[in-house]
Amino acid sequence: MRIAVTYENGEVFQHFGRTENFKIYEVENNKIVNSQVMGLKWYWNTGALAGLLSGNQIDVLICGGIGGGAQVALANAGITLCSGASGDTDKAVEAYLRGELTSAGATCSHHSHEEGHACGNHGCGHH
Repeated sequence: MRIAVTYENGEVFQHFGRTENFKIYEVENNKIVNSQVMGLKWYWNTGALAGLLSGNQIDVLICGGIGGGAQVALANAGITLCSGASGDTDKAVEAYLRGELTSAGATCSHHSHEEGHACGNHGCGHH
């Protein structure tokens, strides 16, 4: 299994559509066997991000905030979504593998974020 996590400085990045990095985990027998950070070279829209993840054989995406359109694009690509995560990416993956991390679904219904607001704050995708 391959798991991607939106990534910034070791933490789950809180806005799927604006992530600049994914940390990719390879899992065998429910244990992490390898991980690497994949940086994005240019801005992607959420549909292109779903295609990028699918093209890298990603089975599961763990992220913070995510909108409904991105959720649909991931589902269409066959990628399981676990949104609403926060904190350390390694710990988030370990919690997912233990069955302790559940998805919040579409957590961000707005895309005109007011200044100072990001998905993950004020109940938008943050546990």
